[in-house]
Amino acid sequence: MKTFEKTHPWLSFQLDLRRLNHKIWMALGEADSKCEHISGVPLQPATAENLHMLYLAKGVRATTAIEGNTLSEEEVIERIEGKLALPPSREYLGKEVDNIVKGCNNIGEQLMKGSADDLSADEIKTFNKIVLEGLELGKEIVPGEIRKYSVGVASYRGAPAEDCEYLLRRMCEWLNEKDFNPQEHRIAYGVLRAIVAHLYIAWIHPFGDGNGRTARLLEFKILLSSGIPTPAAHLLSNHYNLTRTEYYRQLDHASKSKGDIIPFIQYAVEGFVDGLRSQLKVIQQQQLLVAWRDFIYEHFRDKTGKINERLRKLVLDLSAHKEPILLAKLHQVSPRIAELYATKTQRTISRDVAYLLKHNLIRREGNGYVANKIIMLSFLPERK
Repeated sequence: MKTFEKTHPWLSFQLDLRRLNHKIWMALGEADSKCEHISGVPLQPATAENLHMLYLAKGVRATTAIEGNTLSEEEVIERIEGKLALPPSREYLGKEVDNIVKGCNNIGEQLMKGSADDLSADEIKTFNKIVLEGLELGKEIVPGEIRKYSVGVASYRGAPAEDCEYLLRRMCEWLNEKDFNPQEHRIAYGVLRAIVAHLYIAWIHPFGDGNGRTARLLEFKILLSSGIPTPAAHLLSNHYNLTRTEYYRQLDHASKSKGDIIPFIQYAVEGFVDGLRSQLKVIQQQQLLVAWRDFIYEHFRDKTGKINERLRKLVLDLSAHKEPILLAKLHQVSPRIAELYATKTQRTISRDVAYLLKHNLIRREGNGYVANKIIMLSFLPERK
């Protein structure tokens, strides 16, 4: 008998899928559907890049913020773009972000090259090495190597050090079995597999430091390998960060209940689906903007001359503003509009606005004007 069987009997490497309630299965079905939807939506290159950057930043910030990193989402974006210079006292925060970005990029590149979807203890060790690379650590901590001493978080103690290597390899063998990798419903089972892997890394706690970040990188790898689009693969980490208190409460319950992982699965799946819903709204807004631009170009397609060119540019540049713009400020909505109206009188601006109002391309809102993008909703199929 191994020591962990006495101290951590909940590390049983068993999950009776029949115990998952209908709410979990319905949420997994929705996750499957929404991931397929996101994967099948064509986006303009700039839009796709912005979406990728936004959710990469959210995921990276989330997985580091849970461990105490204080950089904001905006700062993380600047760091990813190579624009954030931090003072020496805070440079370690940037390095933590760099490491997670490197881990995510490595995982994505390897999977796109056709690397195996199977999990391995050696790969998980590599994730930990990346997570801790270049950070100041205790003398006993060796990045990427299984710990040889006892560790804990708050009142929880990790599995016995002498069993960690075995447990890590046993976990990979279990999660590589067919039960977690059916040919059908690949995404739904991939979400389950990722959540369970995360939980088992937290329970085993195989490394001296960086276990949480390693677990979330492993989770990211499993989600990507299951066919989940890259932006969506960051959503679980983001959910844990947004609900940090509940995240720790669910982890605590899972261990104190001696292995009842169903509540943690339900908590994680529901958060993942909420994230997908929000992500789809962002994509729909981007699609609406593309459709709106096409609509404007179509309206002016057969209208030539400088006046029509000016009108088209005015409504398009006004589209970038969410808040209403006063009539007296309309000629300043963008540098190119300011140049076009530099020699024009207020009467010209008023006449242009009257034309755009008449053709429903802009609308009055309060004391100002906004692009009438809402008109695009009238082109959607009717529904109650």
